[in-house]
Amino acid sequence: MGGAAPMVRAMTRIAPRTRQNARRLRREATPQEVRLWRELRDLNRRLGLNFRRQAAIGPYIADFADLGRQLLIEVDGGQHGGPDDAMREDWLSSQGFDVLRFWNNQIDRNLESVMQIILDAIEAAPPPHPSPTRGKGGAQLQTVSQGQKTSASPPPRGEGMGVGGAVPGNQS
Repeated sequence: MGGAAPMVRAMTRIAPRTRQNARRLRREATPQEVRLWRELRDLNRRLGLNFRRQAAIGPYIADFADLGRQLLIEVDGGQHGGPDDAMREDWLSSQGFDVLRFWNNQIDRNLESVMQIILDAIEAAPPPHPSPTRGKGGAQLQTVSQGQKTSASPPPRGEGMGVGGAVPGNQS
């Protein structure tokens, strides 16, 4: 009667090595990825989006992905742009993903324009499909025009909500 029972993981099509690389890339994010992630997390909260960072997609890892809208965002330094990136982008496009690519200096010098391009792409993207495990999904996107400041609205309260509107067990 040995030690603890082995951990059972859900089966996915993501190779363990790709998953490990994604975790490493999250820990080793560039300053530009950190800045953009702050903005995307804010959009997630304000607009009901679902961007992830360093999302494993098949054999590749996207810097940022809203899988429901099939929208990927890549932040590139000087090492990108060769034939490997073209092959990668072709494969992702063949899987139905739209890829937005920004250079590090675009994020450093003009983050507001980068965010406007992302918002325009979100508006053009088809609404996400409802998740069979999470209910109806597909929250309505609220349009934010350039220069318009928005403030985060308080979380909704209702059935199933914990104290202060927080969902129990959801510590993001």
